[in-house]
Amino acid sequence: MRVLPAIILAVALMLLPGIWFALKWALSEEGFEGAAVDSTARIEIEMLRQQIEDLQVRLSDLRSEVARLPVGGASAPATADADGEQEIWAQTPGADLDYAQVVLIADRTNVNQGLQVAGGSYLSEKLGRPREDLNDNCQPMTNPDLKAKLITEQVGPIRVSMLQPAITSLKVVFENIRSVDPDLYARINTAGALCVRRIRGTQNSLSTHSYGLAVDLNIDGQLDNFTDGKTQLGLTIIADFFNDEGWVWGAGFRREDSMHFEISRRQLDQWLAEGKL
Repeated sequence: MRVLPAIILAVALMLLPGIWFALKWALSEEGFEGAAVDSTARIEIEMLRQQIEDLQVRLSDLRSEVARLPVGGASAPATADADGEQEIWAQTPGADLDYAQVVLIADRTNVNQGLQVAGGSYLSEKLGRPREDLNDNCQPMTNPDLKAKLITEQVGPIRVSMLQPAITSLKVVFENIRSVDPDLYARINTAGALCVRRIRGTQNSLSTHSYGLAVDLNIDGQLDNFTDGKTQLGLTIIADFFNDEGWVWGAGFRREDSMHFEISRRQLDQWLAEGKL
């Protein structure tokens, strides 16, 4: 009959706003304060968000099932589990935590909490160009002033080439992650940092990677899909530590790039004022 599915649908719809309200509160300043103490809470929040997304999909499927049933007629037989009980909702997968699992990026446009990118034009104005001739391939940095501040070394779990202040800041980020969540720290990998080239599709525009002020990270070497509005669970946790140190997360870009972390304009201006660049 259509009555039971309709009742289930109605109850689920009533519960969903309450669950979503609780999740929004948990992510607010009152419900979530500081990356250094709430790593475990953030994991639970991300898992709950994924369950809500799954519930929305299942509600849509149930609406379709109800609509296909004839009024007053018999419904299709329900499937049964191994114990012979009817299974209405499939169990949500992912009982074991996996930092590499893909989750939805909540409130994506506000993840950087007011931090702004410096941008290629601003970087060129303040630092000069890393080299004059550019193409779509990574090339060495030739600007002597910038090259003198370029460092290549092991920073936490990864080896990178970046400008000295960015290296120092990155060390702080990784040490904070290691002290709070050593399991996550051990699974951090990189897809690169310094890469002097023009932004693909442009004639002469520079990315922050060209200045050694950006780094791409992932979990377990698994690259994140570009512009899909989702990311790896571990990156959502890492992002809070970067934000504390004045780095911008690419998840908030118009073209979402959640592996990407770069120095904000505010942090760049601070380093310039302190004579570090």
